[in-house]
Amino acid sequence: MRMLVRRDPFFREMAAWRNAMDRTFADLAENEYTDSPRAWALALDVFETEEAFNLTASVPGIDPDVVEITLNDNVLTIRGEIQRVQDIDESQWHLRERRYGSFQRSITLPTAVDAENIVATYEDGVLSLDVPKVEEVKPKRIAIKAN
Repeated sequence: MRMLVRRDPFFREMAAWRNAMDRTFADLAENEYTDSPRAWALALDVFETEEAFNLTASVPGIDPDVVEITLNDNVLTIRGEIQRVQDIDESQWHLRERRYGSFQRSITLPTAVDAENIVATYEDGVLSLDVPKVEEVKPKRIAIKAN
Protein backbone atom coordinates (compact mmCIF):
# COMPACT_ATOMS: atom_id res chain seq x y z
CA MET A 1 0.00 0.00 0.00
CA ARG A 2 1.29 3.43 -0.89
CA MET A 3 1.12 6.29 1.49
CA LEU A 4 0.58 9.88 0.45
CA VAL A 5 2.67 12.35 2.46
CA ARG A 6 2.00 16.05 2.23
CA ARG A 7 5.17 18.22 2.12
CA ASP A 8 5.18 21.58 3.76
CA PRO A 9 7.23 24.17 1.78
CA PHE A 10 7.61 26.32 4.90
CA PHE A 11 9.35 23.44 6.70
CA ARG A 12 11.75 23.00 3.78
CA GLU A 13 12.65 26.72 3.86
CA MET A 14 13.17 26.62 7.61
CA ALA A 15 15.44 23.57 7.28
CA ALA A 16 17.50 25.34 4.59
CA TRP A 17 17.76 28.44 6.78
CA ARG A 18 18.90 26.34 9.76
CA ASN A 19 21.54 24.57 7.64
CA ALA A 20 22.87 27.95 6.47
CA MET A 21 23.06 29.21 10.06
CA ASP A 22 24.81 26.01 11.18
CA ARG A 23 27.43 26.48 8.43
CA THR A 24 27.91 30.13 9.45
CA PHE A 25 28.48 29.30 13.11
CA ALA A 26 30.75 26.39 12.18
CA ASP A 27 32.86 28.75 10.05
CA LEU A 28 33.07 31.27 12.90
CA ALA A 29 34.09 28.59 15.37
CA GLU A 30 36.69 27.25 12.95
CA ASN A 31 38.22 30.71 12.51
CA GLU A 32 38.49 31.27 16.26
CA TYR A 33 39.50 27.90 17.61
CA THR A 34 41.51 25.97 15.07
CA ASP A 35 45.24 26.03 14.51
CA SER A 36 45.01 26.95 10.84
CA PRO A 37 46.06 30.56 10.22
CA ARG A 38 43.26 32.78 8.99
CA ALA A 39 43.09 36.42 7.98
CA TRP A 40 41.50 38.64 10.61
CA ALA A 41 40.51 42.27 10.81
CA LEU A 42 42.72 44.52 12.89
CA ALA A 43 40.85 46.39 15.63
CA LEU A 44 41.44 50.16 15.45
CA ASP A 45 40.80 53.20 17.61
CA VAL A 46 40.43 56.34 15.49
CA PHE A 47 39.90 59.92 16.62
CA GLU A 48 40.07 63.24 14.84
CA THR A 49 41.45 66.61 15.86
CA GLU A 50 41.45 69.84 13.89
CA GLU A 51 44.92 69.05 12.57
CA ALA A 52 44.98 65.26 12.09
CA PHE A 53 43.48 61.80 12.38
CA ASN A 54 45.01 59.57 15.04
CA LEU A 55 44.83 55.77 14.75
CA THR A 56 45.99 53.17 17.26
CA ALA A 57 46.02 49.39 17.02
CA SER A 58 47.22 46.69 19.40
CA VAL A 59 49.62 44.31 17.66
CA PRO A 60 51.72 42.79 20.44
CA GLY A 61 54.67 40.64 19.56
CA ILE A 62 54.89 41.71 15.94
CA ASP A 63 58.02 42.91 14.22
CA PRO A 64 57.23 46.47 13.01
CA ASP A 65 59.23 45.77 9.85
CA VAL A 66 56.58 43.30 8.61
CA VAL A 67 53.73 45.82 8.94
CA GLU A 68 52.82 47.54 5.68
CA ILE A 69 50.97 50.86 5.77
CA THR A 70 49.68 52.36 2.52
CA LEU A 71 47.53 55.34 1.55
CA ASN A 72 45.71 55.33 -1.78
CA ASP A 73 42.83 57.70 -2.66
CA ASN A 74 42.29 58.57 1.02
CA VAL A 75 42.04 54.88 1.96
CA LEU A 76 44.56 53.99 4.65
CA THR A 77 45.44 50.28 4.76
CA ILE A 78 47.41 48.46 7.46
CA ARG A 79 48.45 44.87 6.80
CA GLY A 80 50.87 42.40 8.29
CA GLU A 81 51.27 38.94 9.72
CA ILE A 82 51.81 37.51 13.19
CA GLN A 83 53.75 34.26 13.03
CA ARG A 84 52.60 31.24 15.01
CA VAL A 85 55.01 29.77 17.57
CA GLN A 86 56.24 26.46 16.14
CA ASP A 87 58.83 25.40 18.71
CA ILE A 88 56.45 23.51 21.04
CA ASP A 89 55.06 20.06 20.30
CA GLU A 90 51.31 20.35 19.60
CA SER A 91 50.51 17.74 22.27
CA GLN A 92 51.82 20.09 24.99
CA TRP A 93 49.35 22.92 24.45
CA HIS A 94 46.65 23.39 27.12
CA LEU A 95 45.17 26.63 25.87
CA ARG A 96 45.74 28.60 22.68
CA GLU A 97 43.74 31.81 22.30
CA ARG A 98 46.16 34.34 20.85
CA ARG A 99 45.55 35.35 17.26
CA TYR A 100 48.06 34.71 14.54
CA GLY A 101 48.14 34.79 10.77
CA SER A 102 47.71 37.68 8.40
CA PHE A 103 45.67 40.75 9.22
CA GLN A 104 44.46 43.70 7.21
CA ARG A 105 42.35 46.75 7.88
CA SER A 106 41.38 49.58 5.53
CA ILE A 107 39.70 52.79 6.55
CA THR A 108 38.47 55.61 4.33
CA LEU A 109 39.41 58.99 5.73
CA PRO A 110 36.66 61.62 5.30
CA THR A 111 38.95 64.51 4.31
CA ALA A 112 42.15 64.88 2.33
CA VAL A 113 45.33 64.08 4.26
CA ASP A 114 49.01 64.92 3.85
CA ALA A 115 50.52 61.57 2.82
CA GLU A 116 54.10 62.87 2.99
CA ASN A 117 53.88 63.71 6.71
CA ILE A 118 52.19 60.61 8.15
CA VAL A 119 54.07 59.43 11.25
CA ALA A 120 53.87 55.79 12.38
CA THR A 121 55.29 54.65 15.73
CA TYR A 122 55.37 51.28 17.48
CA GLU A 123 55.86 51.05 21.22
CA ASP A 124 54.97 48.33 23.73
CA GLY A 125 52.85 46.44 21.19
CA VAL A 126 50.81 49.48 20.13
CA LEU A 127 50.97 50.84 16.59
CA SER A 128 50.12 54.56 16.44
CA LEU A 129 49.58 56.64 13.31
CA ASP A 130 49.37 60.41 13.15
CA VAL A 131 47.79 61.35 9.81
CA PRO A 132 47.82 65.13 9.29
CA LYS A 133 45.09 66.82 7.27
CA VAL A 134 45.97 69.03 4.31
CA GLU A 135 45.44 72.76 4.57
CA GLU A 136 42.01 73.27 3.09
CA VAL A 137 41.39 76.05 0.67
CA LYS A 138 39.73 78.82 2.60
CA PRO A 139 37.10 80.98 0.92
CA LYS A 140 38.39 84.35 -0.21
CA ARG A 141 36.24 87.43 -0.10
CA ILE A 142 36.32 89.46 -3.30
CA ALA A 143 35.77 93.18 -2.92
CA ILE A 144 33.54 95.01 -5.38
CA LYS A 145 34.87 98.30 -6.71
CA ALA A 146 32.33 100.98 -7.48
CA ASN A 147 32.87 103.85 -9.97
